[in-house]
Amino acid sequence: MAERQEPEKVVMVRYGELFLKSDPVKYHFIGILLRNIRQALEAAGHSCRFESPRGRIFVYGENPEEIAGIISRVFGVVDVSVCTRVAADPDAVRDAAVTLAGAHLHAPSRFAVRGKRQSKTGMNSQQLGEYVGSAIYDAIPGLTVDLRHPEYELFVEVRDCGGLVYDSRIPAPGGLPWGSQGKVLCLLSSGIDSPVASWLAMKRGCEVSHLHMDGGRWAGGDVRTTAIENHRRLSLWCPGADLQMIVADTEPFYDRMQELRVPARLRCVLCKRFMLRAAGRLCVHEDAQAILTGENIGQVASQTLANLAVIADATTVPVLRPLITYDKAETITLARKIGTFMDKQGDLACRAVPRMPATAATTRAVQESEAILGIDELLDAMLARVQYVIAHNGKIL
Repeated sequence: MAERQEPEKVVMVRYGELFLKSDPVKYHFIGILLRNIRQALEAAGHSCRFESPRGRIFVYGENPEEIAGIISRVFGVVDVSVCTRVAADPDAVRDAAVTLAGAHLHAPSRFAVRGKRQSKTGMNSQQLGEYVGSAIYDAIPGLTVDLRHPEYELFVEVRDCGGLVYDSRIPAPGGLPWGSQGKVLCLLSSGIDSPVASWLAMKRGCEVSHLHMDGGRWAGGDVRTTAIENHRRLSLWCPGADLQMIVADTEPFYDRMQELRVPARLRCVLCKRFMLRAAGRLCVHEDAQAILTGENIGQVASQTLANLAVIADATTVPVLRPLITYDKAETITLARKIGTFMDKQGDLACRAVPRMPATAATTRAVQESEAILGIDELLDAMLARVQYVIAHNGKIL
Protein backbone atom coordinates (compact mmCIF):
# COMPACT_ATOMS: atom_id res chain seq x y z
CA MET A 1 0.00 0.00 0.00
CA ALA A 2 1.31 3.48 -0.89
CA GLU A 3 2.23 5.77 1.95
CA ARG A 4 -0.45 8.33 2.68
CA GLN A 5 0.37 11.80 1.36
CA GLU A 6 -1.70 14.93 1.79
CA PRO A 7 -2.56 16.63 -1.53
CA GLU A 8 -0.32 19.59 -2.33
CA LYS A 9 0.09 21.99 -5.21
CA VAL A 10 3.24 21.72 -7.27
CA VAL A 11 4.40 23.15 -10.60
CA MET A 12 5.54 20.38 -12.93
CA VAL A 13 8.09 21.35 -15.60
CA ARG A 14 8.67 19.20 -18.66
CA TYR A 15 11.72 19.33 -20.87
CA GLY A 16 12.04 17.51 -24.18
CA GLU A 17 15.26 17.43 -26.16
CA LEU A 18 17.44 17.38 -23.04
CA PHE A 19 16.20 13.89 -22.22
CA LEU A 20 17.77 12.53 -25.43
CA LYS A 21 21.32 13.56 -24.53
CA SER A 22 23.94 11.24 -23.07
CA ASP A 23 23.77 11.11 -19.27
CA PRO A 24 26.69 13.50 -18.58
CA VAL A 25 25.39 16.07 -21.10
CA LYS A 26 21.80 15.65 -19.92
CA TYR A 27 22.64 16.25 -16.27
CA HIS A 28 24.81 19.23 -17.21
CA PHE A 29 21.98 20.79 -19.24
CA ILE A 30 19.40 20.07 -16.54
CA GLY A 31 21.68 21.83 -14.07
CA ILE A 32 21.78 24.90 -16.33
CA LEU A 33 18.00 24.74 -16.76
CA LEU A 34 17.49 24.60 -13.00
CA ARG A 35 19.82 27.57 -12.58
CA ASN A 36 17.83 29.57 -15.14
CA ILE A 37 14.48 28.67 -13.59
CA ARG A 38 15.73 29.58 -10.12
CA GLN A 39 17.15 32.86 -11.42
CA ALA A 40 13.88 33.76 -13.14
CA LEU A 41 11.82 33.03 -10.03
CA GLU A 42 14.16 34.83 -7.65
CA ALA A 43 14.05 37.91 -9.90
CA ALA A 44 10.26 37.88 -9.51
CA GLY A 45 10.49 37.54 -5.74
CA HIS A 46 9.69 33.82 -5.43
CA SER A 47 11.53 31.58 -3.00
CA CYS A 48 11.00 28.00 -4.16
CA ARG A 49 12.02 24.43 -3.49
CA PHE A 50 13.03 22.15 -6.37
CA GLU A 51 13.02 18.43 -7.08
CA SER A 52 14.24 16.81 -10.30
CA PRO A 53 13.14 13.18 -10.58
CA ARG A 54 13.58 11.38 -13.89
CA GLY A 55 12.17 13.40 -16.79
CA ARG A 56 10.55 16.16 -14.72
CA ILE A 57 11.29 19.16 -12.53
CA PHE A 58 8.96 19.95 -9.61
CA VAL A 59 8.80 23.46 -8.16
CA TYR A 60 7.15 24.21 -4.80
CA GLY A 61 6.29 27.72 -3.74
CA GLU A 62 3.51 30.17 -2.98
CA ASN A 63 1.28 31.20 -5.90
CA PRO A 64 1.98 28.23 -8.21
CA GLU A 65 -0.03 29.80 -11.05
CA GLU A 66 2.31 32.80 -11.15
CA ILE A 67 5.34 30.53 -10.86
CA ALA A 68 4.10 28.48 -13.81
CA GLY A 69 3.67 31.62 -15.93
CA ILE A 70 7.24 32.72 -15.24
CA ILE A 71 8.72 29.30 -16.03
CA SER A 72 6.76 29.12 -19.29
CA ARG A 73 9.14 31.75 -20.73
CA VAL A 74 12.32 29.82 -19.87
CA PHE A 75 14.13 28.23 -22.80
CA GLY A 76 14.56 24.48 -22.51
CA VAL A 77 11.09 24.05 -20.99
CA VAL A 78 8.48 22.35 -23.21
CA ASP A 79 5.42 23.00 -21.06
CA VAL A 80 4.34 23.65 -17.48
CA SER A 81 1.42 22.44 -15.39
CA VAL A 82 0.06 23.32 -11.98
CA CYS A 83 -0.65 19.90 -10.44
CA THR A 84 -2.20 18.37 -7.39
CA ARG A 85 0.37 15.93 -6.05
CA VAL A 86 -0.76 12.93 -4.02
CA ALA A 87 0.59 9.48 -3.15
CA ALA A 88 1.69 7.20 -6.00
CA ASP A 89 -1.53 5.27 -5.69
CA PRO A 90 -4.38 4.98 -8.24
CA ASP A 91 -7.04 5.50 -5.57
CA ALA A 92 -5.40 8.72 -4.34
CA VAL A 93 -5.10 9.92 -7.93
CA ARG A 94 -8.74 9.02 -8.57
CA ASP A 95 -9.97 11.00 -5.57
CA ALA A 96 -7.91 14.07 -6.48
CA ALA A 97 -9.11 13.86 -10.09
CA VAL A 98 -12.78 13.73 -9.05
CA THR A 99 -12.24 16.80 -6.87
CA LEU A 100 -10.53 18.76 -9.64
CA ALA A 101 -13.05 17.74 -12.30
CA GLY A 102 -15.93 18.63 -9.99
CA ALA A 103 -14.77 22.26 -9.93
CA HIS A 104 -14.84 22.53 -13.75
CA LEU A 105 -17.16 19.90 -15.22
CA HIS A 106 -20.93 20.20 -15.50
CA ALA A 107 -23.48 18.34 -17.59
CA PRO A 108 -23.67 17.99 -20.55
CA SER A 109 -19.91 18.48 -21.06
CA ARG A 110 -17.70 16.14 -23.07
CA PHE A 111 -14.55 15.10 -21.24
CA ALA A 112 -11.50 12.87 -21.50
CA VAL A 113 -8.93 11.55 -19.06
CA ARG A 114 -5.36 10.93 -20.23
CA GLY A 115 -3.49 8.49 -18.02
CA LYS A 116 0.23 7.79 -17.72
CA ARG A 117 1.79 5.11 -15.56
CA GLN A 118 5.57 5.03 -15.05
CA SER A 119 5.74 1.65 -13.36
CA LYS A 120 5.66 -1.59 -15.36
CA THR A 121 3.48 -3.30 -12.73
CA GLY A 122 -0.17 -2.75 -11.85
CA MET A 123 -2.46 -0.74 -14.13
CA ASN A 124 -1.07 0.40 -17.46
CA SER A 125 -1.61 3.95 -18.70
CA GLN A 126 -4.85 3.19 -20.55
CA GLN A 127 -6.33 1.34 -17.60
CA LEU A 128 -5.42 4.20 -15.27
CA GLY A 129 -7.24 6.66 -17.54
CA GLU A 130 -10.30 4.41 -17.69
CA TYR A 131 -10.29 3.90 -13.92
CA VAL A 132 -10.20 7.63 -13.18
CA GLY A 133 -12.59 8.51 -16.01
CA SER A 134 -15.19 6.05 -14.73
CA ALA A 135 -15.05 7.60 -11.26
CA ILE A 136 -15.59 11.10 -12.70
CA TYR A 137 -18.41 9.84 -14.91
CA ASP A 138 -20.16 8.30 -11.88
CA ALA A 139 -19.59 11.35 -9.66
CA ILE A 140 -20.93 13.98 -12.08
CA PRO A 141 -24.19 12.94 -13.80
CA GLY A 142 -24.86 13.86 -17.42
CA LEU A 143 -21.30 13.82 -18.76
CA THR A 144 -20.16 12.33 -22.06
CA VAL A 145 -16.80 10.68 -22.63
CA ASP A 146 -15.18 12.01 -25.82
CA LEU A 147 -11.56 11.03 -26.30
CA ARG A 148 -11.19 12.80 -29.67
CA HIS A 149 -12.76 16.21 -29.14
CA PRO A 150 -13.31 16.77 -25.42
CA GLU A 151 -14.39 20.10 -24.02
CA TYR A 152 -12.45 19.32 -20.86
CA GLU A 153 -9.28 17.27 -20.63
CA LEU A 154 -7.79 15.96 -17.42
CA PHE A 155 -4.35 14.37 -17.05
CA VAL A 156 -3.35 11.85 -14.39
CA GLU A 157 0.04 10.29 -13.77
CA VAL A 158 1.30 7.71 -11.34
CA ARG A 159 5.06 8.07 -11.15
CA ASP A 160 7.66 6.67 -8.76
CA CYS A 161 7.80 10.10 -7.09
CA GLY A 162 4.03 10.42 -6.59
CA GLY A 163 0.64 10.80 -8.23
CA LEU A 164 -0.16 13.91 -10.29
CA VAL A 165 -3.46 15.39 -11.40
CA TYR A 166 -3.81 18.45 -13.64
CA ASP A 167 -6.02 19.90 -16.36
CA SER A 168 -3.81 22.39 -18.21
CA ARG A 169 -0.47 22.41 -19.98
CA ILE A 170 1.02 25.86 -20.52
CA PRO A 171 3.17 25.84 -23.68
CA ALA A 172 6.78 26.96 -23.27
CA PRO A 173 9.40 27.72 -25.96
CA GLY A 174 11.32 24.43 -25.72
CA GLY A 175 14.81 24.30 -27.19
CA LEU A 176 17.93 24.28 -25.03
CA PRO A 177 18.68 26.20 -21.82
CA TRP A 178 19.97 29.77 -22.22
CA GLY A 179 23.74 29.78 -21.90
CA SER A 180 24.28 26.09 -22.66
CA GLN A 181 25.71 26.76 -26.14
CA GLY A 182 28.04 29.70 -25.59
CA LYS A 183 27.74 33.38 -26.45
CA VAL A 184 26.82 35.11 -29.71
CA LEU A 185 26.67 38.77 -30.75
CA CYS A 186 23.52 39.68 -32.67
CA LEU A 187 23.28 42.65 -35.03
CA LEU A 188 20.00 44.08 -33.75
CA SER A 189 18.13 46.65 -35.82
CA SER A 190 14.78 48.39 -35.57
CA GLY A 191 13.26 45.92 -38.02
CA ILE A 192 11.26 42.73 -37.71
CA ASP A 193 13.86 40.14 -38.67
CA SER A 194 16.81 40.57 -36.33
CA PRO A 195 14.78 40.32 -33.07
CA VAL A 196 13.34 37.03 -34.33
CA ALA A 197 16.83 35.80 -35.21
CA SER A 198 17.97 36.73 -31.71
CA TRP A 199 15.06 34.82 -30.14
CA LEU A 200 15.76 31.74 -32.26
CA ALA A 201 19.39 31.72 -31.15
CA MET A 202 18.27 32.07 -27.52
CA LYS A 203 15.98 29.10 -28.06
CA ARG A 204 18.95 27.01 -29.15
CA GLY A 205 20.77 27.77 -25.91
CA CYS A 206 22.88 30.75 -26.99
CA GLU A 207 23.58 33.56 -24.57
CA VAL A 208 22.93 36.58 -26.79
CA SER A 209 24.29 40.11 -26.63
CA HIS A 210 23.10 42.75 -29.08
CA LEU A 211 24.95 45.24 -31.26
CA HIS A 212 23.04 48.17 -32.72
CA MET A 213 24.72 50.27 -35.39
CA ASP A 214 23.28 53.77 -34.88
CA GLY A 215 23.25 55.69 -38.15
CA GLY A 216 22.54 59.06 -36.54
CA ARG A 217 21.11 61.52 -39.08
CA TRP A 218 21.37 58.85 -41.79
CA ALA A 219 18.70 56.80 -39.97
CA GLY A 220 15.03 57.52 -39.42
CA GLY A 221 14.06 59.37 -36.29
CA ASP A 222 12.62 56.26 -34.61
CA VAL A 223 15.36 53.76 -35.48
CA ARG A 224 17.42 53.91 -32.29
CA THR A 225 14.47 53.97 -29.89
CA THR A 226 12.81 51.07 -31.74
CA ALA A 227 16.00 49.01 -31.62
CA ILE A 228 16.19 49.60 -27.87
CA GLU A 229 12.54 48.59 -27.59
CA ASN A 230 13.33 45.34 -29.45
CA HIS A 231 16.15 44.80 -26.97
CA ARG A 232 13.83 45.46 -24.02
CA ARG A 233 11.19 43.02 -25.25
CA LEU A 234 13.72 40.28 -25.87
CA SER A 235 14.93 40.60 -22.27
CA LEU A 236 11.57 39.14 -21.20
CA TRP A 237 12.76 35.83 -22.67
CA CYS A 238 15.81 35.52 -20.41
CA PRO A 239 14.10 36.33 -17.09
CA GLY A 240 16.43 37.19 -14.26
CA ALA A 241 19.42 37.76 -16.55
CA ASP A 242 20.88 41.05 -17.77
CA LEU A 243 20.64 41.43 -21.54
CA GLN A 244 23.37 43.65 -22.96
CA MET A 245 23.23 45.85 -26.05
CA ILE A 246 26.21 47.72 -27.48
CA VAL A 247 25.33 50.87 -29.43
CA ALA A 248 27.92 52.00 -31.97
CA ASP A 249 27.84 55.36 -33.78
CA THR A 250 28.10 54.72 -37.54
CA GLU A 251 27.26 58.24 -38.69
CA PRO A 252 30.96 59.06 -39.49
CA PHE A 253 31.08 55.98 -41.75
CA TYR A 254 28.12 57.22 -43.80
CA ASP A 255 29.53 60.73 -43.86
CA ARG A 256 32.80 59.46 -45.26
CA MET A 257 31.08 57.39 -47.95
CA GLN A 258 29.33 60.55 -49.13
CA GLU A 259 32.40 62.76 -48.75
CA LEU A 260 34.66 60.43 -50.78
CA ARG A 261 31.92 59.58 -53.25
CA VAL A 262 32.31 55.85 -53.25
CA PRO A 263 30.02 54.22 -55.85
CA ALA A 264 26.49 54.63 -54.52
CA ARG A 265 25.43 51.18 -55.70
CA LEU A 266 27.98 49.61 -53.31
CA ARG A 267 26.81 51.41 -50.17
CA CYS A 268 24.60 48.60 -48.81
CA VAL A 269 27.31 45.97 -49.22
CA LEU A 270 29.94 48.28 -47.76
CA CYS A 271 27.65 49.00 -44.82
CA LYS A 272 26.99 45.33 -44.09
CA ARG A 273 30.70 44.51 -44.31
CA PHE A 274 31.47 47.39 -41.94
CA MET A 275 28.91 45.98 -39.49
CA LEU A 276 30.44 42.51 -39.65
CA ARG A 277 33.95 43.91 -39.16
CA ALA A 278 32.76 45.80 -36.09
CA ALA A 279 30.93 42.75 -34.74
CA GLY A 280 33.98 40.58 -35.33
CA ARG A 281 36.20 42.95 -33.36
CA LEU A 282 33.65 43.12 -30.53
CA CYS A 283 33.31 39.32 -30.43
CA VAL A 284 36.88 39.16 -29.18
CA HIS A 285 36.18 41.75 -26.49
CA GLU A 286 32.86 40.17 -25.47
CA ASP A 287 34.13 36.58 -25.65
CA ALA A 288 31.44 35.72 -28.23
CA GLN A 289 31.91 32.77 -30.56
CA ALA A 290 29.72 33.84 -33.48
CA ILE A 291 27.90 36.76 -35.09
CA LEU A 292 24.14 36.52 -35.56
CA THR A 293 22.10 38.36 -38.21
CA GLY A 294 18.51 38.45 -39.44
CA GLU A 295 19.50 38.10 -43.09
CA ASN A 296 17.30 36.20 -45.52
CA ILE A 297 18.13 35.08 -49.07
CA GLY A 298 16.83 37.56 -51.63
CA GLN A 299 14.84 39.75 -49.24
CA VAL A 300 16.69 42.96 -50.18
CA ALA A 301 19.50 43.81 -52.59
CA SER A 302 22.27 43.25 -50.03
CA GLN A 303 20.90 39.78 -49.28
CA THR A 304 21.24 38.17 -52.69
CA LEU A 305 23.36 35.06 -52.56
CA ALA A 306 26.15 36.82 -54.44
CA ASN A 307 26.19 39.76 -52.03
CA LEU A 308 25.95 37.56 -48.94
CA ALA A 309 29.13 35.81 -50.04
CA VAL A 310 30.95 39.13 -50.46
CA ILE A 311 29.66 40.41 -47.13
CA ALA A 312 30.64 37.26 -45.20
CA ASP A 313 34.21 37.68 -46.45
CA ALA A 314 34.60 40.72 -44.17
CA THR A 315 35.11 38.61 -41.03
CA THR A 316 36.61 35.31 -39.97
CA VAL A 317 34.11 34.94 -37.13
CA PRO A 318 31.28 32.46 -37.97
CA VAL A 319 28.08 34.21 -39.08
CA LEU A 320 24.78 32.56 -38.09
CA ARG A 321 21.63 33.38 -40.09
CA PRO A 322 18.63 31.60 -38.51
CA LEU A 323 16.13 33.23 -40.91
CA ILE A 324 18.06 32.52 -44.10
CA THR A 325 15.20 30.52 -45.71
CA TYR A 326 12.18 32.12 -44.00
CA ASP A 327 9.40 33.83 -45.92
CA LYS A 328 8.60 37.27 -44.56
CA ALA A 329 5.15 36.09 -43.51
CA GLU A 330 6.72 33.31 -41.42
CA THR A 331 9.00 35.80 -39.70
CA ILE A 332 6.13 38.18 -38.96
CA THR A 333 4.04 35.33 -37.51
CA LEU A 334 6.86 34.38 -35.17
CA ALA A 335 7.51 38.03 -34.26
CA ARG A 336 3.88 38.39 -33.22
CA LYS A 337 4.07 35.17 -31.19
CA ILE A 338 7.16 36.22 -29.23
CA GLY A 339 6.01 39.82 -28.76
CA THR A 340 8.56 41.74 -30.84
CA PHE A 341 6.26 42.79 -33.68
CA MET A 342 5.14 46.43 -33.53
CA ASP A 343 2.08 47.55 -35.48
CA LYS A 344 3.20 51.20 -35.51
CA GLN A 345 6.61 51.19 -37.14
CA GLY A 346 7.44 54.93 -37.06
CA ASP A 347 10.25 56.48 -39.12
CA LEU A 348 12.64 53.57 -39.67
CA ALA A 349 14.10 54.69 -42.98
CA CYS A 350 17.74 54.36 -43.98
CA ARG A 351 18.77 57.54 -45.80
CA ALA A 352 21.95 56.00 -47.17
CA VAL A 353 20.23 53.44 -49.41
CA PRO A 354 20.93 54.24 -53.08
CA ARG A 355 18.29 54.23 -55.79
CA MET A 356 19.93 51.30 -57.60
CA PRO A 357 21.90 49.13 -55.14
CA ALA A 358 24.18 46.43 -56.52
CA THR A 359 22.74 42.92 -56.41
CA ALA A 360 26.00 41.19 -57.34
CA ALA A 361 28.90 43.28 -56.05
CA THR A 362 32.41 41.94 -56.55
CA THR A 363 34.90 41.52 -53.75
CA ARG A 364 37.50 43.46 -55.71
CA ALA A 365 35.27 46.51 -56.24
CA VAL A 366 34.22 46.52 -52.59
CA GLN A 367 37.78 46.22 -51.30
CA GLU A 368 38.91 49.09 -53.52
CA SER A 369 36.22 51.32 -51.98
CA GLU A 370 37.15 50.16 -48.47
CA ALA A 371 40.77 51.12 -49.10
CA ILE A 372 39.63 54.63 -50.02
CA LEU A 373 37.42 54.90 -46.94
CA GLY A 374 40.07 53.85 -44.43
CA ILE A 375 37.91 51.22 -42.72
CA ASP A 376 40.32 50.37 -39.91
CA GLU A 377 40.59 54.00 -38.84
CA LEU A 378 36.79 54.35 -38.82
CA LEU A 379 36.42 51.15 -36.81
CA ASP A 380 38.99 52.19 -34.23
CA ALA A 381 37.30 55.55 -33.70
CA MET A 382 33.81 54.04 -33.51
CA LEU A 383 34.68 51.20 -31.12
CA ALA A 384 36.46 53.59 -28.77
CA ARG A 385 33.18 55.34 -27.98
CA VAL A 386 30.51 52.62 -27.89
CA GLN A 387 27.70 52.83 -25.36
CA TYR A 388 26.02 50.04 -23.42
CA VAL A 389 22.29 49.56 -22.79
CA ILE A 390 21.26 46.90 -20.26
CA ALA A 391 17.75 45.42 -20.19
CA HIS A 392 16.49 43.26 -17.32
CA ASN A 393 13.08 41.57 -17.12
CA GLY A 394 11.56 43.95 -19.66
CA LYS A 395 13.06 47.13 -18.20
CA ILE A 396 15.92 49.31 -19.39
CA LEU A 397 18.30 49.85 -16.50
